[in-house]
Amino acid sequence: QVQLAESGGGLVQAGGSLRLSCVASGRTFSRHAMGWFRAAPGKGREFVACITGSGGSTYYLDSVKGRFTISRDNAKNTVYLQMNSLKPEDTAVYYCAARNSPSTGSGYDYDYDYWGQGTQVTVSS
Repeated sequence: QVQLAESGGGLVQAGGSLRLSCVASGRTFSRHAMGWFRAAPGKGREFVACITGSGGSTYYLDSVKGRFTISRDNAKNTVYLQMNSLKPEDTAVYYCAARNSPSTGSGYDYDYDYWGQGTQVTVSS
């Protein structure tokens, strides 16, 4: 069982930056590919980014490419989402998720086995 806890959300003006963190419990963090998803008000959960267990490969939603960066520090059991040039349409609850597989990232929420509680990101115009 892996427990995930997100932090770093908040209120920011358009064009600003935030860095989200997600800390995982356990000793096998590098065995889990990790993903970030978001859910805007009235909308379903949307894939944002994912990273393999080693950190060697990353994938992004097209609309965040060049603005968001996913990274991980396996020594700290932590995955990050650096968000720059934020837009009002980035407003959502952001969730981190873990897969019971290190080698393949996925853009589908049903491929993930563990989820955090989420952290709110609000971007004002």
